[in-house]
Amino acid sequence: MVNHSRRRRPLLPIIGLLLLLLLSSISATPSHQHHLEKEEEDSPITRFQGYLRINTVHPNPDYASAVSFLKSQALYIGLQTKTLEFARSKPLLLLTWPGSDPSLPSILLNSHLDSVPVEPSKWLHPPFSAYRSPDGKIFARGSQDDKCIAMQYSKQFGTSEPRTSNPLARFTFPTFPMRRLADEGQASTGDEFRVFYADRSPWNLIIKAFGMPGHGSRLYDNSAMENLMKSVEIITKFRESLFDVVKAGKAANSEVISVNPVYLKAGIPSPTGFVMNMQPSEAEAGFDLRMPPTADPDLVKIRIAEEWAPAIRNMTYQVTNDLYLYLNS
Repeated sequence: MVNHSRRRRPLLPIIGLLLLLLLSSISATPSHQHHLEKEEEDSPITRFQGYLRINTVHPNPDYASAVSFLKSQALYIGLQTKTLEFARSKPLLLLTWPGSDPSLPSILLNSHLDSVPVEPSKWLHPPFSAYRSPDGKIFARGSQDDKCIAMQYSKQFGTSEPRTSNPLARFTFPTFPMRRLADEGQASTGDEFRVFYADRSPWNLIIKAFGMPGHGSRLYDNSAMENLMKSVEIITKFRESLFDVVKAGKAANSEVISVNPVYLKAGIPSPTGFVMNMQPSEAEAGFDLRMPPTADPDLVKIRIAEEWAPAIRNMTYQVTNDLYLYLNS
C-alpha cells in the first residue's frame, strides 16, 4: 500500500514560501506606487497640468484663479509678486526676480493668462482635464498658447542653479543689449527657448455692405451680398499674396500682415433658419488682422477705405484694436 500523504509533505514548505513571496510583493506594491505618486505630486508637469485645469477661455476667463495659482508658484520659488488692475476684473500679475546688480536695466518676459474659446465636442479629451497620454502628450486648451510659457519661466527661475551661479549665462542675446521687453514667445520641443522682442498689433476689422433689398428671383446691381463678396475676394487676394511670401521662405509668419475671415453675417432670420427667397439689404464680415511693427498703419487704413470697404460701393468699416477705435467718415 502506497502512502500518498508522505509524498505530498515536501510540497508544503514550497507552497508556504510562494505564499510568503506573493504577500510580500502585494504589500510592497502600494508603497512603491505611493512613492511614485509622491515624486510626481510636485513636478513641473503636474504643476503645468494644474494651471491648465483653470478655465481661462473667453468670454469669461477665470483670471482670479489663474493669478492665485501663479502667485503661489512665484512665492514658493522666492519671486516678488505684485498685482495691478488697469481694467476691472482684468489683473496684471508682475513677478520680479531681483538681480545682483541693480544698476543694470531690466528684462521683462511676458505671457498671457487667457485662451481662445473651445468646442469640447471636437476634442479627444476634455479640454480642461489636462489629460496626459501614455506617450507624454497633454491635451488642454491653452497648453501652447500660451500657458506653457509661464510654466517654463517658472521652471527656469525656480531651479537652485540660478541662485548659486551666474543666471545670465543661461541666456543668449546675440544681437541686442540687455534692455528689452520680450514677447511671449512660442512653445518649443527642444532645449532652446526663442525670445521675441516684438508682437503684431491685433486689429479687428468689420466691414458692412448695403444694397437694395428684393425678391430672390430678381437680379440687381450692387446688392449688399454682391458688394460684400467683392470685398471678401479682394481681401483674400491680399492675404494670398503675403502668404505666398511666407511659403517661399522669404519672411516669417510674424513678419507679414495677416488677415483672416472670422465671421459672415447676412440674411433675414426665420423660425426654420433664413428666408431663402429674399435678398438682404445689409451684409457684414469680420476679419482678424495682425500688423507687424514694420507695417505702416496709415497705409493699411487707406487700403481698407479705398479697396476693402469703399464708400463708392455702399460700404462702411470699423477697425478696433486694444487702444483705439477707427471709424470711416
